Amino acid sequence: MKTIHWFKFSSPQNFYWLAGKMWPWFAALATTLALVGLWISFFVAPVDAQQGQGYRIIFVHVPASQMSMFIYLVMAGWAGFGLAFNTRLSGMMASALAPTGALFAFLSLATGSLWGKPMWGAWWVWDARLTSTLILLFLYLGFLALQASIDDPRRADKACAILALVGAVNVPIIYFSVKWWNTLHQGLSVSTKGASMATPMLAGMLIMVIAFWMYAIAMALYRVRNIILERERHTDWVKHAVA
Repeated sequence: MKTIHWFKFSSPQNFYWLAGKMWPWFAALATTLALVGLWISFFVAPVDAQQGQGYRIIFVHVPASQMSMFIYLVMAGWAGFGLAFNTRLSGMMASALAPTGALFAFLSLATGSLWGKPMWGAWWVWDARLTSTLILLFLYLGFLALQASIDDPRRADKACAILALVGAVNVPIIYFSVKWWNTLHQGLSVSTKGASMATPMLAGMLIMVIAFWMYAIAMALYRVRNIILERERHTDWVKHAVA
């Protein structure tokens, strides 16, 4: 039986090859699951007794909100690992994750506003959950701006790692805000204690969550390949790879 030495993929050159093999599969899964999830969410799931048809935006809002928080923690983890062990690929992965995390944070706020207008009567309130999510979006944008403002990629990775690690404290604030403070935002619909929604609603929600996961992985792998090519452009293997 052939043994796979996974540590070899910590090299940007080897990871470039692995990411190229994997990202199309994750992209295909994301597309398929998103189509199935949206069909269930908008055509199979029943109308909510209290919120009517307007509740259906949660099938995009909830997965986007979850992924915006989770991606930030993963990004901070990669950045922190690179800061501690001075690994090149770690900083590249953190940089590859940041745009997708920012997209999901923006999507969370945008869909939340569309949901909040008919439910709360306002597009925006300075609610604890909304405000901390807005801070999360600014942290993502700050990470990207700081990365772009420093010419030396290794110095940029170290500076961004510190920002990411400090900003990670905001994620538990977002998650627990509905418990710690009296907010307009509703509590969890799905938790470890079970779901408070109908089975078709739950199925559509879970499929959309997985679809967003697959999309995030596909985009990170696709983007990190471009980052590797840019940072390693002076090496012989890149010259042969793009020849």
